[in-house]
Amino acid sequence: MVGLGNPGIEYQFTPHNAGFLAIDRIAGSHGAVVANRRCRALTATVRIASRDVILAKPETFMNLSGVAVQALLREYEIDAQRDLMVLYDEVAFSLGTLRIRERGSSAGHNGVKSISAALRSEEWIRIRIGVAPELPAAAESARRQRKSYVLTPFRKADLLLLDSALDRAEMAVEMVLARGVGAAMNEFNKREQNSSA
Repeated sequence: MVGLGNPGIEYQFTPHNAGFLAIDRIAGSHGAVVANRRCRALTATVRIASRDVILAKPETFMNLSGVAVQALLREYEIDAQRDLMVLYDEVAFSLGTLRIRERGSSAGHNGVKSISAALRSEEWIRIRIGVAPELPAAAESARRQRKSYVLTPFRKADLLLLDSALDRAEMAVEMVLARGVGAAMNEFNKREQNSSA
């Protein structure tokens, strides 16, 4: 399980680090700290749904995430299509929205592009964490100025919404591992559609 983000304290609470924050949340819930250096990533191993799960935060910058992911898959002999799950920010969705997919394009996300290029496949599970502002005009501005927006720290008010999203991302991960990606997609993707209606 890989969370995407950029290393360095200056990026810690930026939208682009939603994946790192999700991994830290999961680790903390299981009494672990993601601090072991392996394959150009910080890692920890936890037990979720009766499975040993490797949590990883690449130490490469976002645009080179695929380098670390590929190295981890080789080191642990992991089948990406079956056992890789990546958590990352999605500026196309409002803050707090969650979407789970089994495959798909990068939609302009450089970390996802890097992973797909390194693996030569888009067939891996992804949990996208919405990070765009809720107000339509602000959300449109964030999408237009994607690069500067995702690297700017969250406002304090937004951190509360993010906190709730991280809790839900953790629940989604647990459901994927316990009941399968289809069940998690039905539960979390549907809930988002209903709440926005």
